[in-house]
Amino acid sequence: MQKRRLGRTDLLVSKICLGSMTWGQQNTSAEGHAQMDLAFERGVNFIDTAELYPIPPKAETQGHTETIIGSWIKARGNRDRVVLATKVVGRTANEWFRGGRPSRLVRVDIFDAIDKSLARLGTDYVDLYQIHWPDRDVPWGANPTRIGGTQLRADSPGGEETPIGETLAVFDELVKAGKIRHLGLSNEGSWGIMRFLAESDKGVGPRAVSLQNAYNLVNRTFEVNLAEVCAREDISLLAYSPLAQGYLTGKYDHGARPAGSRSQLFNRGQRYETANAAEVLLEYNELARSFGVEPALFAGAYVVSRPFVTSSIVGATSVAQLETALAAADVIWTEEMQKAVDAVHQRVGNPCP
Repeated sequence: MQKRRLGRTDLLVSKICLGSMTWGQQNTSAEGHAQMDLAFERGVNFIDTAELYPIPPKAETQGHTETIIGSWIKARGNRDRVVLATKVVGRTANEWFRGGRPSRLVRVDIFDAIDKSLARLGTDYVDLYQIHWPDRDVPWGANPTRIGGTQLRADSPGGEETPIGETLAVFDELVKAGKIRHLGLSNEGSWGIMRFLAESDKGVGPRAVSLQNAYNLVNRTFEVNLAEVCAREDISLLAYSPLAQGYLTGKYDHGARPAGSRSQLFNRGQRYETANAAEVLLEYNELARSFGVEPALFAGAYVVSRPFVTSSIVGATSVAQLETALAAADVIWTEEMQKAVDAVHQRVGNPCP
């Protein structure tokens, strides 16, 4: 599988990254191991996880995903061949991460997070340590199509925030201590990226190398401002949710909710259940079929084909699903497909930011 450079680093990562957020809740440890075995047999060398996982987040399951990955790395003895990425939570009122208190992007909390992650992963370092979401009052995903009345104001309710320079200084300590190699951002916007870069350019901390944001057929908001920022600043896009939480597989078409699917099990699909989302999702799924390609393969191939995507983060709850996700890397994306996708996007925009 093709490898692409991660930011300005010397790391080469596979153009498909294996996501892990179902392991430890929807998937057992053995199933997680089977997925990692298959992915690495097919040339994937990149695993993404988070202290938050599995999803949906719960106190009783938090951290289980990292533990499963750690047990696989120990069993296979392949740490030197794995590019391992995890994340620290942003500001949250959930108290189970820090043993009974809310969490912020401050020194005591970040050190607590990385030390627990390293213990669960069974490693001395992670290659990419990402800030899961910002420590400021912004819409989830940080690149919305509409803004609420008080959002983006520093004095908005709950607007107290940890200065980016203060957070970066902690990451500088982590790099010097050998606990992490590189810093990545996630669910971040253009302003946030540029502030992180401005601080690091002043020598405050490590330079961010990547951005993990949602990107798929029904959410191309990355292209509006972030694409130029990332291209000019050598920030790699790690695209999550290429299948829009499964809505671009066709399994939810016409209101279907298959037993055992995420939408049927958990009430967490609101991002892809906006007012006109069902009609747009169906249109893209039918477009895929018109090219003789199953929707999941079509949607995955679209993301992998984009020149500004360094790696597409795929997730699966079965080996069969993972087979399809990995096969997207081999689809030849044609100019005809792109023109058809762009024609739909011109009419419907980004219904699911």
